[in-house]
Amino acid sequence: MVWTWLSTIIVGAGCLALGYCIGTRHPAYTFLSTRIGKDIEVSGKKKNKLREPLEIEILADILEDFKMVLVVRNDLKMGKGKIAAQCSHATLGLYKKILYRAPKALNRWEMSAQPKVVVKIESEEEMLALQDRAKSLKLPTHITIDAGRTQIAPNSRTVMAILGPVEVVDDVTGGLKLL
Repeated sequence: MVWTWLSTIIVGAGCLALGYCIGTRHPAYTFLSTRIGKDIEVSGKKKNKLREPLEIEILADILEDFKMVLVVRNDLKMGKGKIAAQCSHATLGLYKKILYRAPKALNRWEMSAQPKVVVKIESEEEMLALQDRAKSLKLPTHITIDAGRTQIAPNSRTVMAILGPVEVVDDVTGGLKLL
């Protein structure tokens, strides 16, 4: 009877140790990312969501300090609350965009204390030019488009989020003034 009880504890401890080892070497996103290849139903149609990893993932192995810059259009004259909401939309949009395609880069940003810098730009054309520059450097971006229910016209591009290594992001946004 004592040996049965003791062997149960030993087997349980072994399983716990094995689970811990697997969990530390293969984080949860590894298991979740295998589901990306599954067909996902979108609006009644099936759409294959399998995509290549973003090139920023390679930089995450080389460079340590990552940051996010939020570029706010100053010409729209949004109120403080509106700017805060649009920055939140941009942050979440970019996060969702790179969650499965660049998990190492996202982890680098999180391990860097998730720095976010908010800068201003004077026009939509300048914002789109910045986005082109960021894309040429293989940085992921997300532009928030407002629904137009409150302060500004529908379909206005309000905030662009950029994430990447500090030096590379600064190459794109370093000349802009803080909001």
